[in-house]
Amino acid sequence: MATSEIDSGICGFCTTVHTKADGRVVRLEFETGCEYVGQLAAELTEVDPYREISYRGEGPKTLRLAAEHLAHPACPVPAGIIKAIEVEASLALPKDASIKPTKD
Repeated sequence: MATSEIDSGICGFCTTVHTKADGRVVRLEFETGCEYVGQLAAELTEVDPYREISYRGEGPKTLRLAAEHLAHPACPVPAGIIKAIEVEASLALPKDASIKPTKD
């Protein structure tokens, strides 16, 4: 099982996504206080990991559903979801990533 813990920043919502490989699909479970991520989670229950790592064809299911459900395009949750999928499917190694915006 791979997990991503995602602190979305100024909105104050944190999301945890748990992924589990099951044959050729990865199943997802979410913990979140964000109603929009909750809507996304209701539809994003399993994915083909190889489709998630490419923009070819329809592109990642995660990003398509994020565009339908999330209120803010800069939300880091979709990237965190895809990272957990990649790690669970052995398509990437687990390593922290971060976004640190500042204003001078």
